[in-house]
Amino acid sequence: MNHKAIYALYPNVVSVDDTAGAMDANGNQVTIDMDAVNAWVDPDAYKFSRALEYPAIGDQLDALFHAGVFPDDMAAQIQAVKDKYPKS
Repeated sequence: MNHKAIYALYPNVVSVDDTAGAMDANGNQVTIDMDAVNAWVDPDAYKFSRALEYPAIGDQLDALFHAGVFPDDMAAQIQAVKDKYPKS
């Protein structure tokens, strides 16, 4: 059962259990339209897909450093760390 879809589509639902179903604040069972639940598209789904595809943040920052887009003071701090701990 897609709990996130149920909470999004039925704001009166306070709990969802795969066995008992969806319940409101008074303990009453809420009738759920499973066709609507199954058709629901998570508006945040793209965030998770993007996060899996993006390069690691360290790689992104290193690319920006090498491209010379950091302010001089930040670039100097980064270079100092790179100089202190050079690659083997």
